[in-house]
Amino acid sequence: MGYAHEYADAVLHRGRVPMEPADFVPDWPDAPRKGRFYPGVEPYALPDGGGTGSAAAGLLPAPDRPTGAGFTLPLLAAMLKDSYGLTGRRLGVQANSDLPGLPLYPHANWSRGTAGGGGLYPVAVHWAAGPSGPLTPGLHHYDVHRHAVQRVLTGDVTAPVRDALGPDAPAPARETDHYLLLSVKYWQTAFKYNSFGFHVVCTDVGTLVQTWRVWAAAHGLAVGPVLWFDEARLNRLLGTAGEEETVFAVVPLAWDGAPAAVETAAAPDPAVRHRDLERSRTVIGFPTVRAMHAATLAGAARRPAPGALGAAAVGPLPEGPDRVALPAPVLPEVPVRRVLRERRSSFGRFDASRPVTPGELSAVLAACAATSLGGEAGTGGGGSLVRLYVFVNHVEGIEPGAYAYDPDAGGLLPVVPGPQGDFLQANYFLANYNLEQAGAVLVPTVRTAAVLDAVGDRGYRIAVGTAGAVAQTFYLAASALGVGAGVALGFDNVSFVERLGLAGTEEAPLLIMPLGHERPRPADFRHEIA
Repeated sequence: MGYAHEYADAVLHRGRVPMEPADFVPDWPDAPRKGRFYPGVEPYALPDGGGTGSAAAGLLPAPDRPTGAGFTLPLLAAMLKDSYGLTGRRLGVQANSDLPGLPLYPHANWSRGTAGGGGLYPVAVHWAAGPSGPLTPGLHHYDVHRHAVQRVLTGDVTAPVRDALGPDAPAPARETDHYLLLSVKYWQTAFKYNSFGFHVVCTDVGTLVQTWRVWAAAHGLAVGPVLWFDEARLNRLLGTAGEEETVFAVVPLAWDGAPAAVETAAAPDPAVRHRDLERSRTVIGFPTVRAMHAATLAGAARRPAPGALGAAAVGPLPEGPDRVALPAPVLPEVPVRRVLRERRSSFGRFDASRPVTPGELSAVLAACAATSLGGEAGTGGGGSLVRLYVFVNHVEGIEPGAYAYDPDAGGLLPVVPGPQGDFLQANYFLANYNLEQAGAVLVPTVRTAAVLDAVGDRGYRIAVGTAGAVAQTFYLAASALGVGAGVALGFDNVSFVERLGLAGTEEAPLLIMPLGHERPRPADFRHEIA
């Protein structure tokens, strides 16, 4: 049993036993930037088009949808902008604790299509572009603030990237010369969450990968992450110290017009010489975060057998006569760019006077249940790593209570009858949501310990990243329906284990996700016409 088991248990119990250092207080004036800063590296503006495909294609996948030839520069630029680029300013009146500072420019909160734990966004995206693409071959950093790329290394680096992925990497990784490298800077999240920060960055990688999967599917494309590779080698390529910043995932891109296969050639490994300029004067390396980094780095290049994660999939729900049937899930055909631009957290704006409809609940549940990180995070047999539970407060025609969602039958299995509002609020740590006012609160669970048993400590990134992917799907499905949504990490996980009777199942509740209609005519700021 590796260190990740111990960490997972500490995360599960942190609502009752605080993680060390328990007395840590963030130094907000000395906070790091929400992005990388390479002084003196020239930016090259990217086009800002695309994003016209339907979000429903990615949220409720159908096998008969057409597929495209591959990415182009306009498509990739649009995907980066819609997922991680800054798209607006958050100035709506809501119940989060940061509201008083939002009108002040130094404390401005900029919106992105992808959700981020605590709004910190620790993931950096580097595009390893090969000779089949439109840019000078090299390693290009995506500048989220200017929607531009900065070439931090000149020359084709795709051969060493491909070699680092290994000869047994999935076929899409071996047959392209374009890759997106997702690296995580631990301090960018740990300065707020300390030892819990490793868990949070795993969710952040999951939310970004899922945004790309939804966006690509909306345009007839497919992406999936490679999660086992020579991580130390790719860190050397980026010029990062693994304990501070490390590559979590590599996403191969099928490029339009690229050759069908690419031969791996031996080449010396280059390295980026430019360095991210840290804003914080004091950077703390938390021992728990470093221990989890070391645990998930060990065996990074030893790829598990195909289908190994199948042992961690959730099983079928028992048959029962009291199931509540839900309508067939349907999402409107809304452009994916619009869905991403309108994604937001409701933060205290729920209004129980307008209940959620069964159709809305069904669509959101079905989209979340279909979510997977894809690529090497698949179970191999069509099973899912996630089970969904629903605390119903105000849904038309459905009695209040806690239910398990059955995606195969499209219905709800009663678990705990009766109103759940008091339980939900009593076990939530913050004051920015009145959970009883939400129409329903969804709770995704993952058999985290089973994932670790199946693929080792590195599986922690998959277990929690999958929960992050579910959270992003939840936001986008709600946005497509015009329903309010939120996702929270701060709750007593153990109370939910007890409430739902999960002892002995290895299912760990990782998030709570309230869904409901918001109060009409909320006070907001139209940044796009200012």
